[in-house]
Amino acid sequence: MAKTWGLHERTHLGLMLGLTFSTGVVDAVGYLGLDRVFTGNMTGNVVILGMALLGADDLPIIGPVIALVCFMAGAAIGGRVLRRVDEGWTRLSTIMFTSVGIVLLAAAVVLFAAGGHPVQGVQWTVTGMLGLGMGAQAATARHIAVKDVTTVVVTSTLAGLAADSVFGAGKGQPWARRAGAVVLIGLGAVVGAAAVHADAAIGLLVSAVIVLAVAAWGHVATGGPVPIVSTDL
Repeated sequence: MAKTWGLHERTHLGLMLGLTFSTGVVDAVGYLGLDRVFTGNMTGNVVILGMALLGADDLPIIGPVIALVCFMAGAAIGGRVLRRVDEGWTRLSTIMFTSVGIVLLAAAVVLFAAGGHPVQGVQWTVTGMLGLGMGAQAATARHIAVKDVTTVVVTSTLAGLAADSVFGAGKGQPWARRAGAVVLIGLGAVVGAAAVHADAAIGLLVSAVIVLAVAAWGHVATGGPVPIVSTDL
């Protein structure tokens, strides 16, 4: 269904999709390189923790707890910082995303310094850093409010894509953005998994560069009035 959108809104969509790809990278690094821990997808962490509490398959407990607590702390920080500004991209959005990029960069440095097989304490430290960053990113993306693109999870996006399809309710839907979010988080996971084979820190470095680029692009691109254009996204 066609919709008239401002260029700022199209830019927001593109930037949030970029962050969705970055999250796929981070979660692949967390799961494969940090002892089966998700640092962006908290649904997966809750499920892993629930199974681990019954001793299923020697699943980790401390790592998922650290990720959950730090994710919530990061989201709380994001909510506090942005509580008095309107939805959309603001100077504070740039600051928040830049901070997330710096946290990811610092986590990459920690992993580089630890070598190919970091000890458990280093893994937990990096898990906490990533959880904090992903929580802050999720809160900031939520404030920008691009429908169907939360940057950290695509479950509801998949549900909407299927429910509104010709096989479901048959309603018009923004299928391009929904499918794009799903594909991009999957491609990010592919890149993250490939990076882990070389060095998990490389995946975090890639994500840090993406987030910092998003922060810079968003700050410049949404800085002033823009014309209205038509798009079906």
